[in-house]
Amino acid sequence: MITKEMIDRINFLYHKSKSEGLTEEEKEEQKRLREAYVKEIKERVKRELDHIFADISHHHHHHHHGH
Repeated sequence: MITKEMIDRINFLYHKSKSEGLTEEEKEEQKRLREAYVKEIKERVKRELDHIFADISHHHHHHHHGH
């Protein structure tokens, strides 16, 4: 679950890495946060696609009325 805190933290670490650099711990944390974030996005996209494809195949079978 991506929370606002997570996003804020990712942004904070990103900006800090650009301005003054990160400690080893912060680099590790950034890596973990990014991985969690990417994983969540992928799962979300997969769910969306599953719904879309389910809809497409669903509609496919129900629209054979000759006009």
